[in-house]
Amino acid sequence: MEIIAWIGFSQALFSGLLTLTKSNPTVSDRLLSGWLILLAIEFLTFGLESEFFPNFVLLTNSFLLFNPALYFYTLSLTKPKFKLKPYYLLHLLPYLFFKITAWIIKEPQHYQTFFNHDSNLWFRLLFGLVGIISWGYYLTRSGIEITRHRKRVQNEFSTIDTYKKIGWILFILVAYILYCFAVLIWGVLKFIIIDSHSITIFNYSILLLFIYILSFYGLKQKPFFKTEATEVKGKGKYKNPVLTEALRENIGKRILEHFEKVLPYLNPELDMQTLSEQLQIPKHHVTEVLNGAFGKNFYQFVNEYRIEKVKKYLRRSNNLYSIEAIGFECGFNSKSTFFSVFKKFTGSTPSEYQKSEKLKSKDQNSISSSPDSYDL
Repeated sequence: MEIIAWIGFSQALFSGLLTLTKSNPTVSDRLLSGWLILLAIEFLTFGLESEFFPNFVLLTNSFLLFNPALYFYTLSLTKPKFKLKPYYLLHLLPYLFFKITAWIIKEPQHYQTFFNHDSNLWFRLLFGLVGIISWGYYLTRSGIEITRHRKRVQNEFSTIDTYKKIGWILFILVAYILYCFAVLIWGVLKFIIIDSHSITIFNYSILLLFIYILSFYGLKQKPFFKTEATEVKGKGKYKNPVLTEALRENIGKRILEHFEKVLPYLNPELDMQTLSEQLQIPKHHVTEVLNGAFGKNFYQFVNEYRIEKVKKYLRRSNNLYSIEAIGFECGFNSKSTFFSVFKKFTGSTPSEYQKSEKLKSKDQNSISSSPDSYDL
């Protein structure tokens, strides 16, 4: 156990400090750094407990730290205007209470005697109750925020890169939920009787694994929401939150005209904020028109234009561009994104589409050159 404790301490502390060295660290980076440093402290206390209490470990409560940290880190990634506020530290009070109290009363982690009637039963029952509430609340809220975010990006971005989907956070959430169920079965329901020593090793081994994942992906995570611009003024500023039919039609015409003349979709970094600024129309009004009048989200609307542009290139018999170059020319920022989007929208790959168009062209040429095609 001591080896796990000191590896966890050094890895979490190093990663937490390294995160702060990123150029222009975001709120998410600072929050992740604080999270990792707190986990380093948790591993440090675990190591000290193993040193001072060699016969047993104190009732562990690392999840009371992990749960709120996961939730607020998720918020920092998915909310464009998220800011750290001092009162958020109150969410650490349950962790501190049980950590300090366990040290004072020297309550061991021994699940086989969890419900024994002794002087510390109140502490164990309160520990279990608060733990279940913490799991239920923070993990549910984290799941809701991730789900909302993965829907929201389709109304914000025309190119959805992997880092914008924050799939690694979703993986951590799912894996952590499975871990919590395993701990619940082992520790509380006692369906499987395993000694406390084994459960402790399991708990901190999983926690160490999460630290490695957080360190690796957290350092690579890039911000994807631009700083919200001041509400545009002039034509686009409407008093009513719900557009009238006339305004919706007018905005719809302006959007279509903009896409036909200016071709903004050729910019691979085009997002809703950029389009809103170009049109001088508030983002929520553009979104309302796209979703309501056109029946499409921003991602679908922009990429349909890109795909149609690609098709025009692929239909040309004298096309000098490679298929990959066509994708970049039409607004896609990578080969993989281009191929996946084209397949999703057309049901075929770009090369398959090009071949089918060439066959159609040959068939049409053969028909037009056949004697039967002429009027005698």
